[in-house]
Amino acid sequence: MSFANRVDAGRQLADLLAHLTDDDVVVVGLPRGGVPVGRVIADALRAPLDVILVRKLGVPTQPEVAMGAIGEGGVRVINERTMRAAGVDPDALQRVEAQERVEMARRAERYRQGRDRVSLRGRVVVIVDDGVATGSTARAACQVAAAEGAERVILAVPVAPRNWEKGLRDVADELVCHTVPDNFHSVGQFYGDFSPTSDEEVVACLAADGSRS
Repeated sequence: MSFANRVDAGRQLADLLAHLTDDDVVVVGLPRGGVPVGRVIADALRAPLDVILVRKLGVPTQPEVAMGAIGEGGVRVINERTMRAAGVDPDALQRVEAQERVEMARRAERYRQGRDRVSLRGRVVVIVDDGVATGSTARAACQVAAAEGAERVILAVPVAPRNWEKGLRDVADELVCHTVPDNFHSVGQFYGDFSPTSDEEVVACLAADGSRS
């Protein structure tokens, strides 16, 4: 175990991002689990916190297996190799994508509660999640930030498998990870408490932000 919980993970990860203290930073968490991690980092960097909404597109018969991801601003990442291997046709992909777009819109309304998105244009954007497994969601999030005009995109996670950078170097200017173990099976195995993060917790983390701009 590397982290007691997501707050502890945020504290340890924030130490690796201290070099950004004097930059014009926006921290964006990936809901749900990345938001409490991002809350701690935003506080440490005295930066605003927002969410960056991305939804995994799961294989219909194995929803935990990602065949792609979608994000705000029309970003769409499809892994055609996974689609072929799983026998997913375009119509099935379209159905999954439609469902996830509905959920993404619901979360945007629920989390921001009428607030405008924090502008990413011309700023250093630190994208935070509680860990990386396949990387498809993180990749889509980086593309969202770039499409929104970020000056630099930094992806920061507490834990990821070996060679995690391989599929992300082309979409992020900097990749930061606290723990890269040899025996990675899942993100949760490196947390003492990996309880699901609720919508209410995400809203509370965002509401605690006194520096939104």
